[in-house]
Amino acid sequence: MVHNIHERIIQADLEACSSLLRELGTPKDRLWPKHRWPPMRLEGALELGTKGYHGPISYVVDGIQPGRSVRFRFTAPDGFIGWHGFEVQPLGPGRVRLRHELHACLEGWARFVWPLSLRWLHDACVEDALDRAEDELEGRAPRTPRPFSTWVSWLRSLRPAPRSRQACDFSLEQLEAELFDPALRGR
Repeated sequence: MVHNIHERIIQADLEACSSLLRELGTPKDRLWPKHRWPPMRLEGALELGTKGYHGPISYVVDGIQPGRSVRFRFTAPDGFIGWHGFEVQPLGPGRVRLRHELHACLEGWARFVWPLSLRWLHDACVEDALDRAEDELEGRAPRTPRPFSTWVSWLRSLRPAPRSRQACDFSLEQLEAELFDPALRGR
């Protein structure tokens, strides 16, 4: 069982943070770190039943409290049974907690891929999202992105740098091949 939590306390009012959550996966998205990661795409409005994805991970919206929380149930890759989502928690005047949680049972190949690669990539991506939220809500200029860990840098080096945002999208088969086929690692 995986229970992965990232959170950030941000000096902002509830409504400002809630607007970030309402825009998630839309063309106006100011939360998802699409400047360094595959963009989050939804096949419609952020509402129950809407399908979405980022990179090889796909899901469906299965829980939503507008402006407060959104939860996505995994539909791919195989072996990930569970959900991930964001939640805004008010802490007092001008202070909120933005939290990302992932809960999953792992089966088959996912038992190996999560601890060796996807966990590290997930953690770096979520921290980038929380950095974006903090910069956006606290009125700061976007910070210089934090450097990736050596492991995350190596994992990201297994595939060529994207030439465009569309090029960030890749299939699960590509990810598996690049992670496990030694012939592809030297590209």
